[in-house]
Amino acid sequence: MSRGERKSGAMVKRNTGEIELTVPPVDNVLDLHGDPLRADLVIFLNGNQWMVMEELLAAFQQEHPEIKNIFYETVPPGILLQQIRCGAIRVGKLIISVPPDIYTAGREEMESLLKDGFIKEYVPYAKNNLAIMVPEGNPKGITGWQDLGRPGVRVVMPNPEAEGVGRLILRAMEKTGGPELAEMVMGKKVADGETFLTRIHHRQSPLLLLDGEADAGPVWISEALYQKRIGSPLDYVTIPEAQNQSGTYFITIVEKTVQHRGAAEAFLGFMRSRQAQGIYAGYGFSGTD
Repeated sequence: MSRGERKSGAMVKRNTGEIELTVPPVDNVLDLHGDPLRADLVIFLNGNQWMVMEELLAAFQQEHPEIKNIFYETVPPGILLQQIRCGAIRVGKLIISVPPDIYTAGREEMESLLKDGFIKEYVPYAKNNLAIMVPEGNPKGITGWQDLGRPGVRVVMPNPEAEGVGRLILRAMEKTGGPELAEMVMGKKVADGETFLTRIHHRQSPLLLLDGEADAGPVWISEALYQKRIGSPLDYVTIPEAQNQSGTYFITIVEKTVQHRGAAEAFLGFMRSRQAQGIYAGYGFSGTD
């Protein structure tokens, strides 16, 4: 989300029988998409894939024009997991209680749902690696994980409790600098205010870096590439393979709540197709083959 996205906003009457009320930062919901009351398909999706969805769903609906209305949420998978279990999510005073047909997440979240009977199986559809996002010019001279433990380096870090990427980042830091590095970044620096733990890292991390409130933010490489793609004054540090961690995304039909089975089966099949794999590759993701 850019500064412009936060500050712009208006009430606009549309020809579709609706008005738009978007007034950042007080009324600006970026991760709930579509009309839950008229949905032909409901998708709960890892939030870091939000930039892929417009192109992906356009291609899917071209193949399946009968699936006209899709409601989807692009929120961290740990939060979506809680929403599935609780049956609803609240954003400000708004409560959304529509159940998902499709859920995407990492292996830990999937195993949790499998154990409790929410799903029957899950399959992979994409992979991703890690990078460190920094302000343009990299003013703190960040070169790798070890630099995140330096005094004076402010880190914006995905919270491992809600975001699977946070758990992978911790493993990568421990792999490189041992438990001492992870404890420094996630212990002492959190206590000192030099590490900020996000709840929705794909929105908060670039925003804090853009606003000069952080010096480095571990993210998926796809997110760093997207910021470069749209011309944000952000850059990134690549992580050597030996110090990196690969994350796999899985997809499932939520058997306990599915209401649009035909559409869900069509979408699951599409996500495994060459066309969908090509779209994801265009945003920096890699395939599972």
